[in-house]
Amino acid sequence: MPIRILLQTTLLKTEEDDWTIARFSILRDYLGSLKDSQGNPLCEITARDREPDRNGDDPILSNLDRDRFDQLWLFALDVGGGLSAKDSQGIIHFHQQGGGILSTRDHQDMGISMCALPEIGCYHYFHTQQQDPDDSRCCPDDTETTYISFPNYHSGCNGDYQEITAIAPIHELLQNPDTGETIKYFPSHPHEGGVGVPDRSTNYARVIATGKSKISGRSFNLVVAAESIQDEAGNKLGRVVAQSTFHHFVDYNFDCDRGCPSFVDEPPGVRLKNNPQALQDIQTYITNVALWLTPQ
Repeated sequence: MPIRILLQTTLLKTEEDDWTIARFSILRDYLGSLKDSQGNPLCEITARDREPDRNGDDPILSNLDRDRFDQLWLFALDVGGGLSAKDSQGIIHFHQQGGGILSTRDHQDMGISMCALPEIGCYHYFHTQQQDPDDSRCCPDDTETTYISFPNYHSGCNGDYQEITAIAPIHELLQNPDTGETIKYFPSHPHEGGVGVPDRSTNYARVIATGKSKISGRSFNLVVAAESIQDEAGNKLGRVVAQSTFHHFVDYNFDCDRGCPSFVDEPPGVRLKNNPQALQDIQTYITNVALWLTPQ
């Protein structure tokens, strides 16, 4: 059986001038191209935006179940109202069934709907809620795009790449299984969000990679990986990856010629698509995530 992955945004399908799922075609096609050791498709991909019914509930998210999917890659791109109460309960139910979850958002309060997902949203820091416990980080890092506030770490231009630091011991998500080398590069973005590990989760979750701001020179967290645990109700929760920005996965950051929403006004770069090693690193990472999040 292939790994059944749901690529899901919290945006409406009608919001075409935004980061809808249509702008994640490179990710979708790459995952769909992977083969297992027998030459069969490794993954079965469903890619969609929210399509709420008349009650405001998305029919897929509100009834999310392991019978249909093994993983949810949640691109929380709203600034409020991106998940109904039933949508959130569906995601929580899926996680309690052992479903693996990649959760990612971006700067400031983008993706704040994830605050309704206690064991998933807890790894993300926002502007008006659930702020970084380090008060010194509650200030703008990207000072070039002045209308965006913290968290907004500047790792470089869209279309370029950043050199990351893998935290020892090196997590398997950051290792190339073919070469044994550690992944060095991620796509960059002018205002990445904040992620971290709450005190209650330090025995099973940790930061595995950091980046460095090109504005302040400050280190910031890129990825949190959380192992599967049993919750107080006896549910075996799936693994979780919390990523600082969805721009590590979107078409525009692999190749700016793919276009972007009209509100994006930062100058683009071209370094990633012209660097085979950087492209291979993010592809390896994506493959690793798909394998690691698969329920055991």
